[in-house]
Amino acid sequence: MNKFKSTPKHTFSQRNKGTTTKNQLQTIFIYLSKHVATASMVSDATGIYQKNICRYKSDLEKRGLLKEIEKKTCKITGFKAWFITCNPDLFPINPQTKLF
Repeated sequence: MNKFKSTPKHTFSQRNKGTTTKNQLQTIFIYLSKHVATASMVSDATGIYQKNICRYKSDLEKRGLLKEIEKKTCKITGFKAWFITCNPDLFPINPQTKLF
């Protein structure tokens, strides 16, 4: 018979899931308010997984808080990717027309 209570492994992660999501979203928003970068560049700068950044990017775009500025070579991957920002001063004037 086991004397120790076993706690489910998921208890800690479920309890902090909302907090982590909010913190990551805030971190991404603050970083992109001051920078123009690709998701990979944001991941490199913040330590947040690139896949999470892509998910948050979609949410922020739907809320009108993030825009794609231009597609050019990423400094991290070396591949063409969209540079994004949360700085409204850099948003394209017309959604079909990119600034650069």
